[in-house]
Amino acid sequence: MSNFIPSFEGNLRNHILEVPEAINECSGIRIFGKLIRSLIFTTDVSIICNNNADAVLSVYAFTPQLKITRAILSASDIPVFTGVGGGITRGARVVNNARGAENAGAFGVVVNAPTTNEVISLLKKEVEIPVIATVISEKDDFAARIEAGTDIFNVSAAADTPKVVERIRSLYPEFPIIATGGPTDESIRNVIRAGANAVTWTPPKASELMQQLMAKYRAQEG
Repeated sequence: MSNFIPSFEGNLRNHILEVPEAINECSGIRIFGKLIRSLIFTTDVSIICNNNADAVLSVYAFTPQLKITRAILSASDIPVFTGVGGGITRGARVVNNARGAENAGAFGVVVNAPTTNEVISLLKKEVEIPVIATVISEKDDFAARIEAGTDIFNVSAAADTPKVVERIRSLYPEFPIIATGGPTDESIRNVIRAGANAVTWTPPKASELMQQLMAKYRAQEG
């Protein structure tokens, strides 16, 4: 009986996006009392409102804007970790973005790989929420990042992600690591075996989901 988990799904929201079950095999990272194992990588508010992930990773290819952060936070009923720049957007603007994100309710801020350690140090002086540094190579200076104040590494190194995670874990056995999980259960398990505490999952695009739904409707008409 203790292993039984009662469930309620309803009729209208019984087809939400579910993160791969394999993600539940990682340890998770406890942040402000909440255990985070799965992060869904999206800025689409319709997907943010219809998934079972533990948190949202909101990073996008444009200069971070507070109105985007606020829109995502207002739609989400789970913690949001939001990008504040560090690549194209640099210096004081990154710090200002982080302040705004924290005040709006973000659970953590994510900086891009080119972010300088000086900026990370400034962030740690200005915000209490975790500063998450993106890692794209095993050649990164992990010690300097940690010394600057990085709280969590976010490893996104494409096919090399498991190798980079394993390298960090060998150097820092207890340092928190989020890693991109890839498209399959096996690729997710690879980053978990390498030492990731939490895993990021990229959901299908909203356009793909709509195509599937329309195909279903057409089949019913036929």
